[in-house]
Amino acid sequence: MLKQITLALLAITTVPAFAFEPTRPVEFVVTSGPGGGTDNFARTVQSIIAKHKLIDAPVVVTNKGGGSGAEGFVYAAGYKGDPYKLTFGTNNEYLLPSVAAVPYAPEDLTPVATLALDEFLIWVNGQSKFGDVKSFVEAAKAKPKAIQFGGSQSKDTDQILVSTIAEVTGAEFRYIPFKGGGEAGVQLAGGHIDANVNNPNENRGQWQAGMVKPLCVFRPDRFPQSAPVHDGKGWHDIPTCAEAGLAIDSYRMPRTVWLPAGVEEDVVVFYRDVLKKVSETPEWADYVAKTSQTSQFMTGDEFTAYQAKDRETVLKVLKREGWLVK
Repeated sequence: MLKQITLALLAITTVPAFAFEPTRPVEFVVTSGPGGGTDNFARTVQSIIAKHKLIDAPVVVTNKGGGSGAEGFVYAAGYKGDPYKLTFGTNNEYLLPSVAAVPYAPEDLTPVATLALDEFLIWVNGQSKFGDVKSFVEAAKAKPKAIQFGGSQSKDTDQILVSTIAEVTGAEFRYIPFKGGGEAGVQLAGGHIDANVNNPNENRGQWQAGMVKPLCVFRPDRFPQSAPVHDGKGWHDIPTCAEAGLAIDSYRMPRTVWLPAGVEEDVVVFYRDVLKKVSETPEWADYVAKTSQTSQFMTGDEFTAYQAKDRETVLKVLKREGWLVK
């Protein structure tokens, strides 16, 4: 009998428990406007948490997307040590301070996890004469700055990629910034610009309607097999840019989650565990498939190493273009 009691007590004491668990509402700070990619990311995580009861406390979403997301990061950085502010962004957290005089530093936030990588493609109008990257680049080189590339924001991920394409190919493009990828998609579908580098989800509807078409994707391998999107072609039929002759093996944007600086380690561990569980649900797999993102959970040293490499690559472009903040 004594042995049974001892074993029972041992079992109780070895059940994993978190030193921190929320006891009041958790705020998800979204560094984009409603309906944007980061907003959809945060609200998907929120809905999965609610459905699977991964956090007992309520979760509320607040959009603070001003200044390319700087508004949200500044807001969250002001709550040092607060375990109830979880901020959703991209690599803009550690890139924005390099291109703009923002009142926060990357160190003012604590990295929790990356859950996915967003892909980038070269898209042209559905009626465009260009059917492949080679002819597209040749035309740009023949008439410098004649081809108009639309994108989201200035000196952000889209323009950085367009600059990289120009550097690698020797072509010159005219970059036109819009408020977001959705607007860039509408402008391309309407024939007002020649190309954009939108994420799959931002141009999916226009591709389905035949209003735009993809030339290549900046990832190391092709998309997985999927159902046809337009004219019998699906995501897997899009060549990688490298195999199409454009020597950029990969260009991706991480979907990231942050806490304010100064939080206790057990807070980071708690949310990291929750987000890991989110990434293993069928709902998350469905979200990733629908948005044609690549699910990749990174935390700790892996996440830190990814940031360092990504920042180093981007800073080369910012320095070359003269975009580094003085």
